[in-house]
Amino acid sequence: MPEPSSSYPSVAPVGVDITRASIARVYDAALNGKDNFDIDRAVLDQVRTVAPGVAELAWANRDFLIRVSRFLARETGIDQYLDLGSGLPTAENTHQVVQRINPDSAVVYVDNDPMVLAHARALLAGHPNTDIGEADIFRPLEVMKNHEVREGIDFSRPLALFQIGTLHHYLGEDADTLMRTYIDALPSGSYVAIAHFYDPELPEYSELARAMEDKFVHSPMGSGRFRTRAQIQSLFGDLSMIEPGLVLCDNWWPDGPRLRTLSAVRHCILGGVGMKR
Repeated sequence: MPEPSSSYPSVAPVGVDITRASIARVYDAALNGKDNFDIDRAVLDQVRTVAPGVAELAWANRDFLIRVSRFLARETGIDQYLDLGSGLPTAENTHQVVQRINPDSAVVYVDNDPMVLAHARALLAGHPNTDIGEADIFRPLEVMKNHEVREGIDFSRPLALFQIGTLHHYLGEDADTLMRTYIDALPSGSYVAIAHFYDPELPEYSELARAMEDKFVHSPMGSGRFRTRAQIQSLFGDLSMIEPGLVLCDNWWPDGPRLRTLSAVRHCILGGVGMKR
């Protein structure tokens, strides 16, 4: 018997402003999801004028998240995950990947988008070891004090912290300081995973990266910064990088041999995982 409609969030939950683009809904649109509005799709349309394959940024980011989650669950013994800026639920969320390998893994998502919170709470209701907290991920102390985070994550034991597809929406010049606050709060043996829009500083890709940045920043979303390798590497602080280090997201332990050449867009997003000794 189908569940009553009251079990599900409405198309536009209370508090959702459909006149402004949402980072989470733009990503959802790029992944061919259904939880987005005209204003969100307009952001992608704007970027497509300079990069027709812009949605590949979202797919590269998503695939990286899945592979990192699988690696950490299988190889490191990590059994608690703090996923910052989790976005709208889609196929193969962090908890689904890691709990398939270790059902006892604890996962806490953090977001402050009303639509993300409504959908996630409906999806996760009654789900063991999994929760979502409402906080601004660019305010680390707010995140650390969040009730769901404190209840779901034991900061006396190693954990994995994800900033996957999030920090390029932070436009401040102190992103490395922001990340240092998070890293300082982690116990030894913890891991940090980051994926970030990337300016390769090469003639064949840099112009594309900066053109996409310009469209993102001047779109209804208002963010989407393409940092250089050095700038992205600095976000890891003094963490020990897991091989192969900071690389194109598609090159971080791909699932098999590559039979197709990466598109130019896929050369514009980097990912890596670092460990705190």
